[in-house]
Amino acid sequence: MNETQLLKRSCLSEGSLTMPVSGKQSTEHWKEFVCGGGSAFCNILISYPLNKLIFRQMMHGVEATLALNQLQKEGLAFLYRGMLPPLLQRSMSMSLMFGVYDECLQPLLHHQINPYVAKSIAGIVAGCFEATLMPFERLQTLLIHPKYHKEFKNTAHAGSYIARHYGIKEFYRGLVPILFRNGPSNALFFIIRDEVQLRLPRQEYIVYDSIQNFLAGASIGAFLSTLFYPLNVIKIAMQCELGTPHRTIVYEFNYILRKRGSKFGNFYHGALLNISRAFLSWGIINASYEIFRKILYN
Repeated sequence: MNETQLLKRSCLSEGSLTMPVSGKQSTEHWKEFVCGGGSAFCNILISYPLNKLIFRQMMHGVEATLALNQLQKEGLAFLYRGMLPPLLQRSMSMSLMFGVYDECLQPLLHHQINPYVAKSIAGIVAGCFEATLMPFERLQTLLIHPKYHKEFKNTAHAGSYIARHYGIKEFYRGLVPILFRNGPSNALFFIIRDEVQLRLPRQEYIVYDSIQNFLAGASIGAFLSTLFYPLNVIKIAMQCELGTPHRTIVYEFNYILRKRGSKFGNFYHGALLNISRAFLSWGIINASYEIFRKILYN
């Protein structure tokens, strides 16, 4: 299939993120922002406890049973502690991911840029825009960490304390691994997702279509989340610190590697649960995104 055929096919594919550029649809890009944000909102409400369990494994390098025992001892009162930052961050992040991607992609396709190059550029740009929301990730990390349970009452208290004592720079601790994670993972997600959708059979019933979208998004999300898992470990290690000198990504990588027995495989503590979380999260995101999209575009 040549580039022109691929471009036309991706633009006409139902359910694809790549939509044809027309006068009517060029004024409807806001719908992509709404679809992305709504899908993330649904996801966080369902998957937050599992995400918190995986965070503990990343943070301490422990097995799932020990991390689960920690959460059980803390009780239900702390189970959803720190949910507001990721709820806001993920909703806005997914809104930017889908919305900015679409805004960047359409002009590139209109100028006959190779579809894969266009999707890669749009994905990286969307990932960089997402990184502006990393203060939410920063606050979530501090609120989940047990050593800050007594120091910070809630999200507002943590945010005001950091701003007052450390300044804006402290909110962006760990920016580099986030940039390395967001851009490439976004580009790969959209490219693989479009390729999968082109090859999946069209479903007439919304239930079957939702199941198909769930499995497609879940599989892609689990794969990419595992691929970039070490970057998340480095990011969390950086963000667990408060007020200390900022470390480079290379320094943090070597520090964690030595701390975990100089075995790269030890970066993947919690990876199995992370696959489960990513499978569930991206399945919900992809399926709910398509539902929102059908509602808004019909």
